[in-house]
Amino acid sequence: MSLLPLSLSVFPKDQKFSHFQSFLGIPSFARCYLLDCGAGKTSESATVKGLKYVTDEGFTAAGNITKLNNPDLVPILTSLRFFPDESARKYCYSIPVIKGGKYLVRTTYYYGGFDGGKEPPVFDQIVDGTKWGVVNTTDDYANGLSSYYEIVVVAMGKLLSVCLARNQITTSSPFISALELENLDDSLYNATDFSKFALSTVVRSSFGSDGEPIGFPEDKFNRIWQPFKDLNPVVTTHSNITPSDFWNVPPEKAFNSAVTTSRGKTLQIQWPPMSLPSAKYYVALYFQDNRTPSPYSWRVFDVSLNGQIFYTGLNVTTRGVTVYSSVWPLSGQTQIALTPANGIPVGPVINAGEVLQILPLGRKTLTRDVAAMEDLARNFNNPPLDWSGDPCLPKDNSWTGVTCSQGKSTRVVALNLTGKGISGSLSPAIANLTALNDIWLGGNKLSGNIPEMGSLKELKKLHLENNQLEGPIPKSLSQLPKLNEISLLGNNLDLPSTQQKKMSLSFLFLFFIILAVLEVGVVVLSVPPFLLC
Repeated sequence: MSLLPLSLSVFPKDQKFSHFQSFLGIPSFARCYLLDCGAGKTSESATVKGLKYVTDEGFTAAGNITKLNNPDLVPILTSLRFFPDESARKYCYSIPVIKGGKYLVRTTYYYGGFDGGKEPPVFDQIVDGTKWGVVNTTDDYANGLSSYYEIVVVAMGKLLSVCLARNQITTSSPFISALELENLDDSLYNATDFSKFALSTVVRSSFGSDGEPIGFPEDKFNRIWQPFKDLNPVVTTHSNITPSDFWNVPPEKAFNSAVTTSRGKTLQIQWPPMSLPSAKYYVALYFQDNRTPSPYSWRVFDVSLNGQIFYTGLNVTTRGVTVYSSVWPLSGQTQIALTPANGIPVGPVINAGEVLQILPLGRKTLTRDVAAMEDLARNFNNPPLDWSGDPCLPKDNSWTGVTCSQGKSTRVVALNLTGKGISGSLSPAIANLTALNDIWLGGNKLSGNIPEMGSLKELKKLHLENNQLEGPIPKSLSQLPKLNEISLLGNNLDLPSTQQKKMSLSFLFLFFIILAVLEVGVVVLSVPPFLLC
């Protein structure tokens, strides 16, 4: 998908819009976010078609920023954020959202040769733990265009993550120019079960138009309707529709023109213009009789896609009408045929259309585990750069040092950040990771107390040696039925009380021993119950 030719500003800059002024001070969540990626901490807001974009600082902790020296670029394309760290499994933005809210997410990319290369890298993009697709902007860049991708999702939590990740053919640093989230009304695309699926935009077109794309403010949700024109005759409409009369609230301007054909003929249109992969799609088509409103301003025709009846006897008036399918199979080139009913004095007409691919959502990490891992990350001063987004999913893009189960319920089963130089404290939320088998956090700079872990009934190994932990050893550790390996050496933990010191040497020797686990070469400190105070 292509947008914004480099040689000119596609969007006019003289329009005003107050809806986005709140971005000057971003609240805990907003109706929409417009992020100018790589703009930097001190950058002024970039304005495109009256929309104010703010810096992406604070929404991601990963990546570096750079500027592109090209005065002809649209403002949001003059900077970008790139991600050179090859050790990170993904690079995520975390955006505050309304849980259960429906969002249009748009990512925009313009390479600009920022890394001295000739072709942009190819990489993956991920939304909330589901692989969204592959970002390949090579052809667009060769033609002097930027690229954008859109997806409609429902937020399952209070944060929505949008991530980039390397894949097997990534040869240089993934990058991003802009990231946008728009909160959609409930009525939009409401036939889709967003608890199981997302909708990835394939094409959204205004027929008969050959001008600029339609966007905001004509479309209040900032969707982009690209012009589409073929060899069929074009007509101009003589009346306006009311967007709110349609579930998907299309912009009035998308009905300003249409393609048609002569009386009695079938209107044939090859659209979308590109070949589609075999999959299931959401398809919505929009129609309006273009004549001046009168008792005779209507026409009736059948709608077919690739020879299959899509709708029979569609009555199109000057008020406009839409027909859609929430699940329709498409593959390869798509042919739309509008066949007029007998005796209709005018030919069929079509104004606009949308096609969105139905994307099944992947498995979900248990919400309690996600919240606990996010709390752990907040309490670490310097967690790994990929500790953002879903900690487990996609499987190949889990957080560094995090191992997860892959059964019906995805759970965090092991943490291993040994020797990573992590500072900060160990959050009490670790007790909510009730599927944990192993904790390996030795050789770091963790301080504060060891939290209670009595709920970790599956825990077998606990390694916290060589940190800066202090305070008592939690008594709950002695109550963990499967714990057979614990190492706490090299900390500042409290010694046993005076009364405990008076216990017999034989008792101490029985419970307080250092075991050499020869099989793996690990020295383990077994802590007896009387030390767990």
